[in-house]
Amino acid sequence: MSKYPFPIPCKSCFVAFFLLAASALGAQNGVIRGTVIDEGSGDPVPFATVRIQGTTLGVNTDLDCILALTGLAPGTYNIVASFLGYDSLQLEITLGAGEIVSRRILLKESGIQLQTVDVSGAREAARTDVQVSKTMVTPRQIKSLPSTGGVPDIAQYLPVIPGIVFTGDQGGQLYIRGGSPVQNKILLDGMTIYNPFHSIGLFSVFETEAIRNIDVMTGGFGADYGGRVSAIVDITTREGNMKRFGGMAGINPFQANLLLEGPIQKLRDDKPTSSSFLLTAKQGYLDRTGKSLYPYAVNDSLGLPFSYRDLYGKLSFMAGSASRISLFGFSFEDAVDYGQTARLNWENQGGGMRVSVVPGNSNAVIGAQISYTDYRIQLAQADNRPRRSRISSFNIAFDFTFFGLDSETKYGFDIQGFNTDFTYTNFLNYRVQQESFNTDIAGFFRYKKRWGNLILEPSIRLNYYSALNDMELEPRIGMKYNATEFLRFKLAGGFYSQNLISSVNELDVVNLFVGFLGGPDEQFFQPGSTERVEHRLQKAIHGIAGVEIDLMNNLTLNVEPYYKRFTQLIALNRNKRKISDPNYQAETGDAYGIDFSLQYGFRQLSFWGTYSLAWVTRNDGVQEYPPIFDRRHNINALLTYSFGKKQEWEAALRWNFGSGFPFTLTQGFYGNYNLSDGINADILTGNSDLGIIYDEKRNAGRLPAYHRMDLSLKYTWKLTKFTSLEANASVTNAYNRDNIFFFDRVNYSRVDQLPILPSAGLTFKF
Repeated sequence: MSKYPFPIPCKSCFVAFFLLAASALGAQNGVIRGTVIDEGSGDPVPFATVRIQGTTLGVNTDLDCILALTGLAPGTYNIVASFLGYDSLQLEITLGAGEIVSRRILLKESGIQLQTVDVSGAREAARTDVQVSKTMVTPRQIKSLPSTGGVPDIAQYLPVIPGIVFTGDQGGQLYIRGGSPVQNKILLDGMTIYNPFHSIGLFSVFETEAIRNIDVMTGGFGADYGGRVSAIVDITTREGNMKRFGGMAGINPFQANLLLEGPIQKLRDDKPTSSSFLLTAKQGYLDRTGKSLYPYAVNDSLGLPFSYRDLYGKLSFMAGSASRISLFGFSFEDAVDYGQTARLNWENQGGGMRVSVVPGNSNAVIGAQISYTDYRIQLAQADNRPRRSRISSFNIAFDFTFFGLDSETKYGFDIQGFNTDFTYTNFLNYRVQQESFNTDIAGFFRYKKRWGNLILEPSIRLNYYSALNDMELEPRIGMKYNATEFLRFKLAGGFYSQNLISSVNELDVVNLFVGFLGGPDEQFFQPGSTERVEHRLQKAIHGIAGVEIDLMNNLTLNVEPYYKRFTQLIALNRNKRKISDPNYQAETGDAYGIDFSLQYGFRQLSFWGTYSLAWVTRNDGVQEYPPIFDRRHNINALLTYSFGKKQEWEAALRWNFGSGFPFTLTQGFYGNYNLSDGINADILTGNSDLGIIYDEKRNAGRLPAYHRMDLSLKYTWKLTKFTSLEANASVTNAYNRDNIFFFDRVNYSRVDQLPILPSAGLTFKF
């Protein structure tokens, strides 16, 4: 009897299947390939339809706007490219025997409503991709959300996605379908961002105006991605405008931001090469405005002591019809100053290069990337127990993609090395210190094939963790069946592992210090026993099903039940009481539930509603308990409406409800004396600290439910074709709900999340 909740796929069967699939790539005739590009800016147009007129042959471009019509006999073809929101374009192509013809297709924007364009793109992607537990997010969707300070940000949008739970406004953490923050990988142009959210919790390090696309994969992701056991958030920035110089400048009570972009070499029909730049910057100044604008938001004289600065730059070069080179770099900073109580600051710098080459004599796309990141954090507190952490990492990756008319094959490898330097002192003054270098080497193979209404996407990943001398073979599978034009069934699952742990403990409701450690190089024990662990990795198994129903032309219902089995989780032993105690502890866990989402978009109105029913448990060998982020019910409703003669007004509403988080009940208190001086300790006249006696049953209590409404109203003055001024007004927590953040047991005081926060701002685009 298998110990896993569902059958383990035969790994040799996966390998055999891949070999057979790869052999089917031969026997091709001529090929028409190229890219579909927005004529006005040079941006890719993903999910555009390119078909051969008079036939049923056609393909959709991917996120890189690449298309490939393969297996074509010699002759002359009329190609029609179209996408909602753009005027259709027709061109004639003559193809010789075995010839590969490349074309750059420039589409001109039309006057179709952009909300409809977003829904249409998502609908087309749903029919042609497996997309289990995957949400595609565009900048327009982020900007449709009522945002704190009138600043649209991915940090405020992610909690709207089903399966995602956010625990607080200040130092809160993001949990995705039972996975803790370190088990979720955040990527920016292929680079790992170790701390993507600022300490205020409402803003990320990413500039929304620079984002092209975000793929949020809450589970069941393919072998392209590795190194995490729960979820992936893959953020891709766009190229700078290749036609004209432009930008954006914004100001509001929370921050000021700036974007500049333009061509270095303009995109022209008669020239194969072009290039552009993109620069973004933002500066937060809540530490200076909070006292005067929001004095009621905190209980002391420090105001809102949060400040941050984010810089990002990108150079893009395009050659021929599809080949591209991108150079990018970033610098993110964050600081919190609680005066004599605590001071925290972190910095994250890095950069890299991404190359995408389409060889002239091959029906393939070759990708390569090299990147480097360096994250440093330091916390100084009044307890004189400093904490610091640094992780610096590099990544080298190559991938090869082959396009068929009804298939796609992708394989590659990546090498990631990361150095961790970590020092932590717990409440008993025991120091945990680790400095290590880890190199993880991985190869993957993914094959997507469409047989009629069935789309099958098996993949396999081989990971070698050199520091632990551990090799893991991870088969994964995804499939979708288009039962009708309006009904689709889907399924995904696989094996996952990672060699990275975090200093953040699930006991921490508030934790601004986010440090990282490599997998432990020392032995420790299985939960609740003296038996040593078999391996020193975190591992999980995912199983997900789902159904998509197009209830109307612009109304889609998505239902996904899921199960994640965390076969081993590793955490820092924060309760170490003597030298002989292990530095790490292991446990197992389960996350299961069902997510519902309903999406509508047509003309001026768009709506997105989600409901999640979820259970998360952990087992430390002594007891099974819910972690602090186990939220049973989570509801989100997002409504956006545009109005006015030229749609210059936009109103938005978001309402969120979440059932209470669990917490451990208090049984009593005692005088906790410092006995470090042994028999010389003064217990008669000395002052003791207040010790807490916790309930033996962990997290048996529940906090009150959370609910909040946010509102916003925007007006846009269209000054010229490319110039506009936007004024926005927003209210966060509109009916001033007192949502509990945590309870200070020692001082017996309740700490609430942020109260009502009205704000206004201006954004100038040129």
